[in-house]
Amino acid sequence: MVQNNHSMEKRKDGFLIDRNEDQKDFIFGIRPIMEALNADREIDKILVNKELKGDLLKELLALTKEKKLPVTKVPESKLNRITRKNHQGVIAYISSIAYASWENVVDSTFTKGEAPLILMLDRVTDVRNFGAIARTAEVAGVHGIIIPEKSSAQINSDAVKTSAGALNFLPVSRVRNLYYTLKDLKKSGLKVVGVTEKTDRMMYAADLTTPTVLVMGSEEDGVSDELLGLCDEFVKVPVHGQIESLNVSVATGIVIYEAIRQRKQADS
Repeated sequence: MVQNNHSMEKRKDGFLIDRNEDQKDFIFGIRPIMEALNADREIDKILVNKELKGDLLKELLALTKEKKLPVTKVPESKLNRITRKNHQGVIAYISSIAYASWENVVDSTFTKGEAPLILMLDRVTDVRNFGAIARTAEVAGVHGIIIPEKSSAQINSDAVKTSAGALNFLPVSRVRNLYYTLKDLKKSGLKVVGVTEKTDRMMYAADLTTPTVLVMGSEEDGVSDELLGLCDEFVKVPVHGQIESLNVSVATGIVIYEAIRQRKQADS
């Protein structure tokens, strides 16, 4: 006998959600999703059956365009793997947090007389890694995290749980394109430091006391060449053992605390 791990739940706002074994919150059906969008619910992304057509779908897609939400067209089989309910060809993931504007985060930090320390995560897709990074960043005093709309971890209840609630306090900005966002951050006066194994320069050599964006990449590929091309400096985490790489959340924590060490030392 196959056990069904799915259960239906009603949110406080009345929307019906399906909570699976991974604790990912989502709603399905065109009209319920449109109602959620009109109610300004925080939606991570929307999956649409690539064969789906019709006027109601056009109305939904127009609404997602207006709200600047990412829509991914997928085979129906993928939707069926997410839920066995009648999804009508559309599923929307509900974010567990409200996203922030990176511009506001940077401006408010400068206004307080502090040097912004921003973390940009390039294709970090593992939910638990993301939650662990957010937890360390919030505790250390990082001012904000920037992630891409696509190729990023789902910020669901599992991510919030792994972050020990840090995601309820740490500003997270979701942007359409990391490359252009990084260019805008440079124009705003922030130095871009890429953390990569493609350099021999240790993290201690970089001045992290100035307004800084730390760019961390995926465990598989590291920071993309496109983003590395915008970096002002490259640094690496020192490794002395037989294993030549660290978990991305651990590596991020090490670099963050080097930045905090430098800033505390500069203030003393």
